[in-house]
Amino acid sequence: MLFNSLDFAIFLPIVFILYWFVCNKSLKLQNVLIVIASYVFYGWWDWRFLSLIAFSTIVDYAIGVALSKQKHQTKRKILLWTSILINLGFLGFFKYYNFFLDNFIEAFSLFGTKIRANTLNIILPVGISFYTFQTLSYTIDVYKRKLDPTKDLVAFTAFVSFFPQLVAGPIERASNLLPQFYKKRTFQYAKAVDGMRQILWGLFKKIVIADNCAQYANDIFNNYDTYSGSTLLLGAVFFTFQIYGDFSGYSDIAIGTSRLFGFNLKQNFATPYFSRDMAEFWRRWHISLSTWFRDYVYIPLGGSRGSKWNQVRNVFIIFIVSGFWHGANWTFIVWGALNAIYVLPMLLSGNNRNNLDIVAQGKYLPSLKEFLSITLTFGLTVLAWIFFRAENLSHAINYINQIASLTLFQFPVFSNDDFVKPIYLLILCFMFIEWLGRENKYAIEKFLLNKNRFIRWSFYCFLIYSLGMFMVTNETPFIYFQF
Repeated sequence: MLFNSLDFAIFLPIVFILYWFVCNKSLKLQNVLIVIASYVFYGWWDWRFLSLIAFSTIVDYAIGVALSKQKHQTKRKILLWTSILINLGFLGFFKYYNFFLDNFIEAFSLFGTKIRANTLNIILPVGISFYTFQTLSYTIDVYKRKLDPTKDLVAFTAFVSFFPQLVAGPIERASNLLPQFYKKRTFQYAKAVDGMRQILWGLFKKIVIADNCAQYANDIFNNYDTYSGSTLLLGAVFFTFQIYGDFSGYSDIAIGTSRLFGFNLKQNFATPYFSRDMAEFWRRWHISLSTWFRDYVYIPLGGSRGSKWNQVRNVFIIFIVSGFWHGANWTFIVWGALNAIYVLPMLLSGNNRNNLDIVAQGKYLPSLKEFLSITLTFGLTVLAWIFFRAENLSHAINYINQIASLTLFQFPVFSNDDFVKPIYLLILCFMFIEWLGRENKYAIEKFLLNKNRFIRWSFYCFLIYSLGMFMVTNETPFIYFQF
């Protein structure tokens, strides 16, 4: 079920009414309703894969209970690795089986040996990368005794399958989300209004910005050999805004929806395109995944401690693994390695934590140095996104070579020049609002709240009007559903 679909527009009010007006007397009943709603939400796509979520839930719940009773360290490690292998085993099979098989066959063919093996027609379960990491964090934290294991199976099932963030995050830690299922929740009008405001902003990002940028980005990337370098450069920029509007839009809708039900999810994006260096970018982009890899992979490897070689190794491992998490394609691995190259000089020179504050905090405009730093960081990000979007490595390399040709200095021409001008204006308007709201958890959290009601509601009406005016005719899935 898509957030930007009619199905969800009907589904959400029904669950909301049942949750607050029928089940509000019982915490257990509310949690049961969340489980049922979450399974309906996920099963709407393909009910067969509900068994995967159910199995993963039961395994990690049982292992958590066993860890609480087990004192012997070796047996505790066995339990931990059982959870890791089962969860990553499912993820590896559905997501990477054909990738490894194809590359295994190709590797032997280089030495003149032909191997015959049939790939499988595997359907990738939506959101498997997200809920796998969420359950793994629970088991790891219980193993490290950072979290007390739960004995409430209903609450744990609700935690694993919580429908707002089930298929594309944020990847919640059990230490933050699970305890919220134990506490009685009461309806708070201000919290619900704030949630609706964030949902509206998320829909604007997805439907108005991402989906319209996608029309041009898809056409340009799919037909790159027919366009000039200048048009290809703008195509990469369109994809840059597409993926940000798409993914951060999903996170906004997920967080806002959660607030309607009395839950608080962690911020997943913090205006990353205003970053002054690549290290800052990765502190602001897909925060839940970045911190997951930091806490469960990077720090256990030694982090930034130890020799320079260890630092280099750890940075490349974390970024390449992060790239591979996104998909079974060499383009994602190169994308991850390229970002490691971006970050590494700053880490080795000790400048990776120079920009921990918000850019131009308390000011209307950045300084010239900040503006140039933001521009450079944005340019490096656009270059990296080309590998992320390309179908394969040759596609990415040819695309970049075409940008670097003399046609870069030609005036860009699109298949639909008339409609591209409003897209420019929408992007500028979008970034202007993002800039004004960069100190908040989402751009319009406090936008115009100090103005009179007429001005504020005029702005909301503009957003709603834009949703109808610029909505594409077909429902478009969120990009990160494929991961």
